[in-house]
Amino acid sequence: MHNRFDFPQPDAQGYFGQYGGSFVPPQLQTIIDEITQAYLDIRQDPAFLAELTHLYQHFVGRPSPIFHARNLSAEFGAPIYLKREDLNHTGAHKINHCLGEALLAKKMGKKKVIAETGAGQHGVALATAAALVGLECDIYMGEVDIKKEHPNVVRMGILGARVIPATHGRKTLKEAVDAAFDAYLQDPVTQLYAIGSVVGPHPFPMMVRDFQSIIGMEAREQFQQMTGKLPDNLVACVGGGSNAMGLFSAFLEDTEVKMHGVEPAGRGLAQDGEHAATLTKGEPGIMHGFKSYMLKDAKGEPQEVYSVASGLDYPAVGPQHSYLKDAGRVSYGVVDDKEAIDAFFTLSRMEGIIPAIESAHALAYALKLARQGETGSLLVNLSGRGDKDIDFVVANYGAQYGVASLPK
Repeated sequence: MHNRFDFPQPDAQGYFGQYGGSFVPPQLQTIIDEITQAYLDIRQDPAFLAELTHLYQHFVGRPSPIFHARNLSAEFGAPIYLKREDLNHTGAHKINHCLGEALLAKKMGKKKVIAETGAGQHGVALATAAALVGLECDIYMGEVDIKKEHPNVVRMGILGARVIPATHGRKTLKEAVDAAFDAYLQDPVTQLYAIGSVVGPHPFPMMVRDFQSIIGMEAREQFQQMTGKLPDNLVACVGGGSNAMGLFSAFLEDTEVKMHGVEPAGRGLAQDGEHAATLTKGEPGIMHGFKSYMLKDAKGEPQEVYSVASGLDYPAVGPQHSYLKDAGRVSYGVVDDKEAIDAFFTLSRMEGIIPAIESAHALAYALKLARQGETGSLLVNLSGRGDKDIDFVVANYGAQYGVASLPK
């Protein structure tokens, strides 16, 4: 198997342009340097690559297909295609990097993997990978998200993971990251913090990007086989940005392919704390051990954020996304709660596919582009399925769409 992890960035210090790096205490940097070296070693190891490829095929069910959404295409006047990451085992793209991180932890002799989760998809995927390779697993999750994403919390428990509530602040994704970092600092030797997106100190933005690049590499080949050419547009939601980076990575040199990252406008961009549009409204800063765009309050601290999608409400973003924004290679737009929920029901009722609310943001933006006159092909990364969201959606929006909430 050829080595598919040969990307030109980041540099040896983990920088994509001016973004990235590692801003952690010296004692932790020693451990992270060990992780960096271990990762650089295994990604050149044919045995590791063969094992990962085997698991992708026989455990995850890769390659995930591309589906031509003909009903949407006819309705909105542009060819719309979906990269079906929702069909992966565990229901989202997160399993792609969780298997890689769990295998790395096992090879390093770690006893436990820990992580944060927002929507619960990373938590479920890591708990799944930990069970497969025989590691303990602790998942930190905001109290608000635990209630909102109950089905995934149950899954994590069944898989043998401990779900530990984050009870401070807004009790959502940022606070879960805070809690996981605190736990990791207490014992960085026997456990590996398996970060759930292309964020955090180097090497995690690179490592998660590399594992997620399977999405773009498959999509590039599949789309050409289906249509005889590359897609005109790529569309993916961006919270931390792992599913988007996974799709975009294989097309960065194809300048004729336009790329669109979609951030959550939440209840609106006008009011601080009511959105999580980091690249749209933020500025460079340092949090959680890396430099990137971030949303800051008046004191320069991470701003409170909100999105109807639990997996998108994070006040920073992957450093490679910041680099790509400044370079003008990717355009970043926004979708608010209402547009996302409307797209959630549109896809469900026109194509028979219930998407994750996170993925519905990407679809909503693609439909917006079509309405605005885009007639070129639109390849949307359908990063996850909506099983986890159905109770929340029906309870909060069902009446508007003619769905009655069942009595408990």
